[in-house]
Amino acid sequence: MAQLQDIPRLTGEFVELAKNYLLQETVEPAKRLGHFAGYSIGAAALWAAALVLLSVAGLRALIGVLPSDAYWEALGYVLFALVLVGFIALLIKLVPDRGVHDVTNQPHEPGDQT
Repeated sequence: MAQLQDIPRLTGEFVELAKNYLLQETVEPAKRLGHFAGYSIGAAALWAAALVLLSVAGLRALIGVLPSDAYWEALGYVLFALVLVGFIALLIKLVPDRGVHDVTNQPHEPGDQT
């Protein structure tokens, strides 16, 4: 049992321990999650921009190959729309359906098995 004069010291130790625990278990994982989300959103934006630019370039190349007429140009748009739909269907088919919980747990620190 603690002595009466030890209570302020023990209270201070408890508050410090609680602060360190909360930082370790809430703030640090939230920072890691924020970094991961930021990089993921940035990568998705770059891939989307690349897909748009490559699609426009492909469409213009296809229309440039076809004869110069309004009907041929319309056919180029329809054909390229079908190609894009096929490409998206292929991507959906090839990308594995993996959830967040399927990722293997990597230890955060050496010797940490949680």
